Amino acid sequence: MSKGTTDPADLRQIHSRDNPHWRELVLCAQSARERRKRGLSFLEGEHLCEAWLDHWGAPRLMAIADSAQQVPSCRALLARAQKQDPALTILLVDDAMWRDLSQLVQGVSLAFLIETPQPSLPERLTEDAIYLDRVQDPGNVGSILRTAVAAGITRVVTAPGTAWVWSPKVLRAGMGAHFALQVHEGVGWGELEARIEMPRLAARPQNASELWLTDLRSPALWLFGNEGAGLDPLIDPQTVQWIRIPQSDRVESLNVAAAAAVCLFEQRRQRLSA
Repeated sequence: MSKGTTDPADLRQIHSRDNPHWRELVLCAQSARERRKRGLSFLEGEHLCEAWLDHWGAPRLMAIADSAQQVPSCRALLARAQKQDPALTILLVDDAMWRDLSQLVQGVSLAFLIETPQPSLPERLTEDAIYLDRVQDPGNVGSILRTAVAAGITRVVTAPGTAWVWSPKVLRAGMGAHFALQVHEGVGWGELEARIEMPRLAARPQNASELWLTDLRSPALWLFGNEGAGLDPLIDPQTVQWIRIPQSDRVESLNVAAAAAVCLFEQRRQRLSA
């Protein structure tokens, strides 16, 4: 461990598994319970770490394996992180020890430990947002976050029972989208409903307006429900503007992440064409 230098040769290497910083990092990498309790998240891989630096700055702690020090892009990230925080704690780790930490089959041995962002939910919701209601598959959640950023949406709210947004699987699926979003987790419908001051939009196959014929240019809250059960019964269907995605009858329905992409990019298309 060392501070205040961009030269890896000057950094003290970690060989002991008893090092307190290393023990905390491994514990957070392996245990969702510990991450939640400590308010921390584990980022692994060059892309996620670079995205964090782009949006939020230096992490709480950085770890890099011996082999990664030889990769020019990793050396550049190391220099950037130290420039942003000269007092940053950095662990230079033996490749054999890195196996205790890594959750990636392939990729560069680089990781950040960060304080999990916990933005406050606004009293009034008047700009575009997404509500994920018990969407349980991490891949679906990550894909929706990535689509949201690409479609120009900056706020996502999740209901209790939704896959934890800051889990490693969702982070990998999101490919850095998290860091460009305001994400509010564990918000029940009753708490959210009182704040909504715009239309609520959701998709279903029947008794709904066709997506292409619906005016989507105004700010809206998009509701995307559980993969099997759909939206929570507490959400009054009479308060929702229902939309139908025209599709072939050769399949029963679209995956929730695919449906979200179709809806959000039709909204973006309309706005750009206005």
